[in-house]
Amino acid sequence: MQIHAFQKLIEELYLAKDRERGLPGTYMWFMEEVGELTRDLRRGADREHLAGEFADVFAWLVSLATMSGIDLERAALDKYCAGGVPGHAKDRAP
Repeated sequence: MQIHAFQKLIEELYLAKDRERGLPGTYMWFMEEVGELTRDLRRGADREHLAGEFADVFAWLVSLATMSGIDLERAALDKYCAGGVPGHAKDRAP
């Protein structure tokens, strides 16, 4: 599945609820998920559990992007593929 398709799926599943909550409330849920991921990384949680936490963080990030009118796949491609990776050695002047 491409990022764009995943963003559409999350939009279909959660956009109405996220809009009711608003951007600030949705951001707070996103940060809660980031906190859970941080805790589990520190505790050395198993890979399967971490995968679920990473997926949760990604889903909430996608929701925030959708609510902000951002196509996350396009944004990532534009920033990291079209003109090189910012801060990468090949992009620095000699």
